[in-house]
Amino acid sequence: MGQIRWSTASGPSAVVVPSLIAPILTAVGPKILDRNHGAPGNHLGQARPQGRGRSRGVLDCEWVLTSMGGPARPRRVWVSAEEGSPLSSCPIDREGVIPVSLETASGLKCRLCGKIYPKEALNFCTEDFGPLEVTYDYQQVARTLSRAAIQARPRSMWRYRELLPIDGEPTVGEHVGGTPLVRADRLARALGVSELYIKNDAVNYPTLSFKDRVVAVALSKAVELGFQTVGCASTGNLANSVAALAAAAGLDAYVLLPEGLEQGKVLGATIYGAKVIAIEGHYDQVNRLCSQIAFRFGWGFVNVNLRPFYAEGSKSVGFEIAEGLGWRAPDHVVAPMAGGSLIGKIHKALKEFELLGLLDGPVATRMHGAQATGCNPIAAMVKTGAAKVKPIRNPQTIAKSLAIGDPADGYFASKLIQETGGWSEDVDDAAILEAMQLLAETEGIWTETAGGVTLAVTQKLIDQGRIDRDESIVICITGNGLKTQEPLLQRVSRPVVIKPRLEDFEALLETLAPALLAGSSA
Repeated sequence: MGQIRWSTASGPSAVVVPSLIAPILTAVGPKILDRNHGAPGNHLGQARPQGRGRSRGVLDCEWVLTSMGGPARPRRVWVSAEEGSPLSSCPIDREGVIPVSLETASGLKCRLCGKIYPKEALNFCTEDFGPLEVTYDYQQVARTLSRAAIQARPRSMWRYRELLPIDGEPTVGEHVGGTPLVRADRLARALGVSELYIKNDAVNYPTLSFKDRVVAVALSKAVELGFQTVGCASTGNLANSVAALAAAAGLDAYVLLPEGLEQGKVLGATIYGAKVIAIEGHYDQVNRLCSQIAFRFGWGFVNVNLRPFYAEGSKSVGFEIAEGLGWRAPDHVVAPMAGGSLIGKIHKALKEFELLGLLDGPVATRMHGAQATGCNPIAAMVKTGAAKVKPIRNPQTIAKSLAIGDPADGYFASKLIQETGGWSEDVDDAAILEAMQLLAETEGIWTETAGGVTLAVTQKLIDQGRIDRDESIVICITGNGLKTQEPLLQRVSRPVVIKPRLEDFEALLETLAPALLAGSSA
C-alpha cells in the first residue's frame, strides 16, 4: 500500500514537489491534521503545493500551510509516497486528513543493560545508572531518507532530520550546521600525507563551535517536552551556544562555568542575557551541581537530563563528513575528546548511513581521540589498556574546553577507539600552540586551543605510523580561535610601527623580504 508521510516546520525552505501527488491532495481539500492534536478535523490549515521533483523511488512533496483560527504563521509540509503504488490507496481518511508520521526516534535505551525507556528528560538507567541513548526505527527512516532527499533540503544539520531525535521539524537552531569540509592540501604537504580534510566547525552558526549542533537538538527537544527554563554546565563553547539559542527561542537560560575561563567565552554567554554563574571549582564540580539543580527545579539542562537527545546532535558532523566525501567514510577521523561523546557519535553516524545503504562501501574508519596532556583521562585509558577511566582531579592545560577530568563517555570512547583500530594521544601546551599557528598559516583557519590539540595529535599519530600517510584523514576542528586568544598573546608577534613614508617601508622590507625588494628594483 502506498503511504503519504509528512512533517511540519516554520521558516523558509527549499521545495520539492512532484506533480503526481498534487491532484490527489487537491481533490481531498487538502486538510492537514495537526500531529500534536491528532483528532480528525483538528487542522493546521489549508495547503498549497510548492515546486516539484523526484528522488530514488520516492515522491517528495512540500506544501505551505496557512493558519486556521490562529496566528498567521506559514508552515511547510513534506509529503512522500512510494513510487509505483496506486495513489488512491494512500491512507487519507474519509475527511481528507493526512496523518503526520515523522517520529523516527523510538525511545531511550540503557547502554549497559538494554532497558528501554520512553522519550523523556532522563539521562540514566534507574536499574544500573548506565547512560541512556536514543534508539530509532530505521525502517521508518529508510522510507523517506535517501541521497536525493538529503540533497534537496537546505544545507544545515536538519537535512538528516530523520536521524535526529525530535518529533517533526526543529523549533530551535534551524540554520545550524552545514559547515565546510575543506580539502587541506597545503597542510597535507606540511604533514607529509596525501589526502587530508578539515571539518571546520569553527564557522558554525551561530556561536562558532560544534556545540551549536547539540544545543539545537537539545533545545528543540526541550520545547517539545514543555521546558521554559534551560541550562548547562560548560567549559565555554556550550555556554555560548545555550545562551544564544535559548535567547532566539525565548527560553530562560542558566549557564554555570568553572571560574577562570577565557574572557571571550564568558562574554559570549553574558551578551545574550543568560544568567551566567561562575563556580569556585573545576568542571566536574560544576556538572554535579547542575545535576542537582536540574532535578531540584525541574529545569532542562542540556548535558544533564536532556543529554541523550543533546549528544545525538554530534552525529550531524559524521553525516556531513560522509556526504562531503561523496558518500563514503574516511579511513581515519581524529576528534578532540572532553566528555568523550563526539567521537562515538561521529562513528554512529557513519554506521547509520551504512545501515541505510547511503554509502558507497562499508565503514572501516579508524577513530582517533585527541586530548591535552594536562587532562588526558581517556587517552591514558587507551594507552594503558585500563578497564576504567582514572579521573584527573585538577586539570592543567590551556585547552580549557577539553578540561573534563571525569568524562561521562570516557569508557565508551576508549572502547570504540580500540574496536575500530584507532588510537588516542595527548600533547602538551607548546605543541598545541604550534599546531594552532600551523593550521592558520597553511589553511587560513584560526582554531581555538582544542583544535590545536586535535591537529598536534594528528601529527603525532602520523609520525608514529598509526595513521597511514596515503589514506584519507579527516581532522575535526570544533571551535573558533577568536574565543581563546589569551594563549597566543605572547607567541604572535606584534605589528611593526613605521612612519607613513615609502622609504621607511622599503627599509623595513629589506629586513622582512629582501628578495621581494630586489625583484621590484629589477
